[in-house]
Amino acid sequence: MSAGARAFSWPVRVYWEDTDAGGIVFYANYLKFFERSRTEWLRSLGIEQQRLRESTGGIFVVAETSIRYHRSARLDDELIVTASLVEAGRASMIISQQVLLKTEHAPEQPAPLLCEGTIRIGWVDAASLQPRRIPASILDSLKHDTPTT
Repeated sequence: MSAGARAFSWPVRVYWEDTDAGGIVFYANYLKFFERSRTEWLRSLGIEQQRLRESTGGIFVVAETSIRYHRSARLDDELIVTASLVEAGRASMIISQQVLLKTEHAPEQPAPLLCEGTIRIGWVDAASLQPRRIPASILDSLKHDTPTT
């Protein structure tokens, strides 16, 4: 299965807890922003992770990440974090993600790109952490275009 046409987006505000002593977002916190966006993307598709664990005994785990940093986000910045499906297999998915700086810019100007990456998440049995097939209901939800917020 290949990617949907649109990217999901989720707003994030930078707080003190996200920054280093200089008021710049600590590099590892971009992974937290990615996680929140992926979770809300799945939730927007009717896929709630705790409910899935209870009903199927399975969970998603991050198997691989690749991140490129372009510019720094700073304290109080408003960000837009995107998630879009690149590829879905039987046991894992690759998701493309970006962190953009929300600005009051002209519509023809793209928001400044701060960080981008790809995340591979795998489906595993929650008890044994052994890989399993992603439930068909999840794959069916992903076949439809990803909504935007």
